[in-house]
Amino acid sequence: MTQRENMLRVIRFERPDYIPIVFAVNASVFSHYDPRAVEELLESHPIIAGKDRMRWDLVPKEGDKVDEDVVYYDEFGVEWKGAIDGIRGVIQKHPLEDFSKIRDYKFPGIPDFNLEADRKNVAAAKNGGHFTAASLPHGHTFLRLTDLCGFENVLMGMADEDEDLLYLIHELEEYNAAFTDHWAKVGFDMISYPEDLGMQIGPMISPALFRKFIKPSYQRLMKPARDAGAVIHMHSDGDIRTLADDLIDGGVDILNIQDLVNGIDWIREKFFGKYALDLDVDRQKVTVFGTPAEVDALVREEVEKLSSPAGGLMMIYGWYAGTPLDNVKALMDAFEKYMYYWD
Repeated sequence: MTQRENMLRVIRFERPDYIPIVFAVNASVFSHYDPRAVEELLESHPIIAGKDRMRWDLVPKEGDKVDEDVVYYDEFGVEWKGAIDGIRGVIQKHPLEDFSKIRDYKFPGIPDFNLEADRKNVAAAKNGGHFTAASLPHGHTFLRLTDLCGFENVLMGMADEDEDLLYLIHELEEYNAAFTDHWAKVGFDMISYPEDLGMQIGPMISPALFRKFIKPSYQRLMKPARDAGAVIHMHSDGDIRTLADDLIDGGVDILNIQDLVNGIDWIREKFFGKYALDLDVDRQKVTVFGTPAEVDALVREEVEKLSSPAGGLMMIYGWYAGTPLDNVKALMDAFEKYMYYWD
């Protein structure tokens, strides 16, 4: 069974061979651990880490400055300040904090898409057994608004139904649609819409404001992909329990949500056997402060409670600096062991 066939079987609950695992390695890892230890972990777990994942180009050389404060601007004109290598940083200045500037704001340019070439590349990948996917940038709508205008300004503007903010929401949707409309025509297996909406407790935006100002954009952005037969994948970090029904109602096929902040038992009760899950494994509690045995037990619990021989579960973990290497190894070992749990 090819990787593409297995993924589609997971999503459709058609008895896949294994639980797909994504093991993401943040750039901070290569500058905050002994690089030989990192290389050993990656190379000793090829099923999980893949091949050639070690980034020696990111390992500091003698005299290099690590974790130096750097001020930079993103392509949307937002000013950032970052101190940890591999971590995006903190916004220093919002270009549209003054709503009177919104009407004159210019979005970044849209690439000159080559539909025929993209279709050929995607078709070739599918024929080679690869699952194909495209994705909007992380934080494409709500978070982009807060980046541009400021968090409090956005929420107050929504409460006031500010005309300039409504104009910006429309223009941002049009900008994002240029990408999603193209990808729908290309024929990707899956299109992703990643956006963090949750905090440690509850969402960053009330369900009422989400339904009124954000959900309609989501639905319109997802419709071309859904009409083209693509799988709709939605990522959100944080506690999104009060938004879950609206996300599903918006047309989402796969929810990529965090395990412990939402609760494993709640996730099972809400989604098990009904919607595919791309489970984001804990990066705050057990993997950071627990023991290797507790890490193994966490992965096993999640596999037992959130998957079945029919499928429906994928798992993803993001390795960041600060996680004990013994726990990282335990997690990788557990992934390799339990991804074939139902085999």
